[in-house]
Amino acid sequence: MPRLAANLSMMYTEHAFLERFTAAAADGFRGVEFLFPYDFTATEIKSRLDAHGLTQALFNAPPGDWAAGERGIASLPGREDEFRRGLDQALEYAAVLGNRHLHVMAGLIQPGQDRAAHWEVYVKNLALAARMAATAGVTVVIEPINPRDIPGFFLNRQDDAQAIRAEVGADNLKVQFDIYHCQIVEGDIAVKLERDMAGIGHIQVAGVPDRHEPDLGELNYPYLFQRIDALGYDGWIGCEYRPRAGTSEGLGWAQPYLTHR
Repeated sequence: MPRLAANLSMMYTEHAFLERFTAAAADGFRGVEFLFPYDFTATEIKSRLDAHGLTQALFNAPPGDWAAGERGIASLPGREDEFRRGLDQALEYAAVLGNRHLHVMAGLIQPGQDRAAHWEVYVKNLALAARMAATAGVTVVIEPINPRDIPGFFLNRQDDAQAIRAEVGADNLKVQFDIYHCQIVEGDIAVKLERDMAGIGHIQVAGVPDRHEPDLGELNYPYLFQRIDALGYDGWIGCEYRPRAGTSEGLGWAQPYLTHR
């Protein structure tokens, strides 16, 4: 039975951010994730988690200048010092919030830039991140993202992500398997889950192609949840989708799982 975590960056946006914890808990979620915590203090967020018995499943390391369009800096040559400072900040938050998974975004590669140079920087930065995170008991995760949603994103494919993980060779570096992104780029979801499960650290879901609730679209999520269970995955499954209307009103698909928990 999947352990669902509400993504508070996309869900419950009808509420102010700190109020979304209350709404998610009221709907039966026991875990939450979000993109970034840095507009709030760690203690503010921790108080919301504790008040509602919620587990922080995941958040992202600082991504560079998000407002200017940056989507991570882990693969960007010349940004290594900034990357390390961001890791320090992220791990400070993780120590307070108690989450054991930290997503590090690769960033964008521009036309004409040297992919091999980006790859080299990415591997070195991830090795550093894994070493730093290991002392805190944290697993670093990397995520392939489809180029339709984020054009130019450096990492798009599951096999590339697994190759990078193998090259770094750290036990606490895993791949974040977002089923929505994988379906758009590659498909063959069940086979890839089986192939790569040993290297998967976090899973996310959304309907394809519109990124709404996972009850409409190309994928049979009840079947995929059964396959994920059969493969022995016991981590959180993040609900990273944009509700079609009200968040709570659209949770019919999740009720069997939320009620069970």
